[in-house]
Amino acid sequence: MLKMVINYSLPSLADGLNTILIYNHIDATMNLDRQKIEQLVISVAKTEILPRFNQVERQYKTDGSIVTEADHIVQLKLQQAFKELCPDTVLLGEEMTAEQQQALFDSGQALWCLDPVDGTSNFAAGVPYFAVSLALIDQGEIVFGLVYDPIHDECFSAVKGQGAWLNNEKLNLKNTGFNLKQTIALIDFKRLPKSMATQLVTDIPFGSQRSLGSIALELCWIAAGRAHIYLHGKQQLWDYAAAQLILLEAGGMARTLENEPVYNKTLSSRSTIAAVDQNLFNEWLYYLNNVEQ
Repeated sequence: MLKMVINYSLPSLADGLNTILIYNHIDATMNLDRQKIEQLVISVAKTEILPRFNQVERQYKTDGSIVTEADHIVQLKLQQAFKELCPDTVLLGEEMTAEQQQALFDSGQALWCLDPVDGTSNFAAGVPYFAVSLALIDQGEIVFGLVYDPIHDECFSAVKGQGAWLNNEKLNLKNTGFNLKQTIALIDFKRLPKSMATQLVTDIPFGSQRSLGSIALELCWIAAGRAHIYLHGKQQLWDYAAAQLILLEAGGMARTLENEPVYNKTLSSRSTIAAVDQNLFNEWLYYLNNVEQ
């Protein structure tokens, strides 16, 4: 059980922000000060990410993905902040080694799961589409999610069982009444089975398609109704944890291609198929299940 009421001033991390974080966990229920966490993340993003936008050198990790100074400094700043604010929690960040990540995940402690810059390729190239993604995982459940887009100053957040918000306005998805041919689809072709990607391009079962380069933001845009269906073949936990909760709490649907829950309480990569409503999800899943692989 975690119980804390903490009052800290963090001028170095949050530009003078007086942060009061209330976290009260009893029997897998949760009461936290969502807006205070939002303020902390927003402040760090504005201080550490925006000044470096299109101004940093890129480096390449062993898997070929890009990392920048901003990724490291945001992870460090938030790790320091949560160590002070929530000493009973740990932070698992994308820019840790796989061994460090697994050890933290297996520790049994409440876990902040962070992608400091989701969409680093966009960020490094000057494409204004990237975000900070932060989730809280406690007792095997994703209970809080936050995705902040510093370019557009949009903060998506959700608390399990309490709903989702965009800049403090409640997100409530409605049934669109659309069929697949009327949808805007967000699809990452790169990580799909080749036969599936080929058939999607050949059939074009949707109205139009985009791939925007930030998993967290794309799922949040589905949650906001800016697109209607989604597909990605391989996502890491820090990519999807926060945004998936936001989408589900907004009333959307998300499962794997095998029609399993996306989060399976491991660090293994997962596929995601998503939609703004149940009817579209069923039609999208039915189409994909009938694609020859």
